Amino acid sequence: MSAAWEIIGHDWAVDHLQTALRHGRIGHAYLITGPERVGRGTLARALARALNCTGDSLNQEPCGVCRACSLIAAGRHPDVRLLEPEITGRGNAVIRIDQIRELQRDLNLAAVEGRYKIAIIHQFETANANAANAFLKTLEEPPPRVVLILTATDADALLPTITSRCRTLNLRPVNTLLIAHHLETQLSCSPAEARRLAHLANGRIGWAIEAASGAPLADLHEERLGLLREALDERRVGRFALADQLAGRPEELPALLQTWASFWRDAVLLGCARSPEDDLINIEALPALEQVAAGAQRQELLANLRRTEQALWQLERNGNIRLVLENLLLSYPLPEHVPHQR
Repeated sequence: MSAAWEIIGHDWAVDHLQTALRHGRIGHAYLITGPERVGRGTLARALARALNCTGDSLNQEPCGVCRACSLIAAGRHPDVRLLEPEITGRGNAVIRIDQIRELQRDLNLAAVEGRYKIAIIHQFETANANAANAFLKTLEEPPPRVVLILTATDADALLPTITSRCRTLNLRPVNTLLIAHHLETQLSCSPAEARRLAHLANGRIGWAIEAASGAPLADLHEERLGLLREALDERRVGRFALADQLAGRPEELPALLQTWASFWRDAVLLGCARSPEDDLINIEALPALEQVAAGAQRQELLANLRRTEQALWQLERNGNIRLVLENLLLSYPLPEHVPHQR
């Protein structure tokens, strides 16, 4: 862990940024990529603190206690602007052009008290075409003493003209053992709970910390797995009814399908005789996974994983929600082809 930066598992990224700060080679734009809750936002805020920290640090680290660090941590620094996508009625996130234009007006004003004006824009892959094109002008000709920090799941989801003007830091999933150690030593989790949450986190240190701090993320994960087991126990009529029920909760579907995909991923790994202790996400569902994996060919399990990922892809691109869910549920094996799981 990089203590001063409060970053866990991404020491190489901290070292890269500290070297740039130490030698005065700050870029005007950074793109931080990686899975959701892997630590992209935490690193962005830590960089903002390091840029505007007024403490006495020889190593270009944020002190964490000065006025600037405290205000940035609380989200109240006048020169650090955070832009989040808006949620539509379908549950999709989108960054609109009016948000970008408002940000551009703010960035053209002089800093109030910081050395830099900083904009942190989360999930930039959700920017619509007009917003992305409007922001390109700011990337090409940024105002002086402005640093732009974008986060995204994958650089390939952005326009090449955007990525080519940013310094990219691709955050990889954090080691499961490292996550478990942090939860046990810093958040007072029992060894068993730390292990369970670390596996469920699937490398997302932010998810693990949030779950260990009291958020019902693990319970929600189990509920979503329960819906998948319910679907596999139903015949076609029951699956149509479940699709109808789920279609009325569009904002929950991305997380739901990601959880279902994690189940099929684990089943594929078990079908390949991979080590469950090291590789599985859903370790508490091991008995059900073993039964499903034992009753199906590896190619069938892989097909279920791919169909789930395809359904998620279709929903992200505004596919017909009910039709996508019906097609997915009807593609799963019927009860007579699934070993008893309960």
